[in-house]
Amino acid sequence: MEKVIEQQVLQAGKLMEAQLDSEIQRLDQLTNNEDDLEALRARRLAAIKSDNLKKQEWRANGHGVYTELADEREFFQATKKSNKIVCHFFRVTTPRCQIVDKHLEILAAQHLETRFIKINVERSPFLAERLHIVVLPTIAMVVDDKVGDYIVGFDDLGGTDNFSTAMMEWRLAHGKAIFYSGDLSMPPDMPKIAKSILGSGKSSKNLRSKKDESDGSESD
Repeated sequence: MEKVIEQQVLQAGKLMEAQLDSEIQRLDQLTNNEDDLEALRARRLAAIKSDNLKKQEWRANGHGVYTELADEREFFQATKKSNKIVCHFFRVTTPRCQIVDKHLEILAAQHLETRFIKINVERSPFLAERLHIVVLPTIAMVVDDKVGDYIVGFDDLGGTDNFSTAMMEWRLAHGKAIFYSGDLSMPPDMPKIAKSILGSGKSSKNLRSKKDESDGSESD
């Protein structure tokens, strides 16, 4: 009888010990979760702070608005301060340049990560010659100090004056000039023109290089 009681007491003790261990484990897990939540909050706050600082820097460098540059010197200064630039080469007497202005002004406000600028080719003959700007309007996409892609005329935008701002945004995204969350395989205006557009731009050109590379011919 004493052995039976002793075994029952022993079993009860083991059960209580197991329950205590379980409770301790639960409390430890709760504490760890709280630590994880605090760490997550700290990371999120740091990311928000970093993002805000980056936006302030972009705005200080002229991002967020579509601006006209006075000359080539200002263009090269802009490429030193901004990793992504969309530059519209225009002429006042070319009506289609005004169409481009309308769309780029909208996109400049939407894509703070990119500097949107325009430059008059008649005031910047050296730059226009260096980048082989012949057809107007031409949009050059400068990424990390290199002109990686061009939009020459409106062929890449559906071959019409009535293309949408979304179409322009899609085409700029193909040149890696903006951040884009849409479907790059599907043009917003003309789904069937994707294959003809991809890879149609000129070869990239390093703006600091002393040697010019052949870009091939241009067409309207």
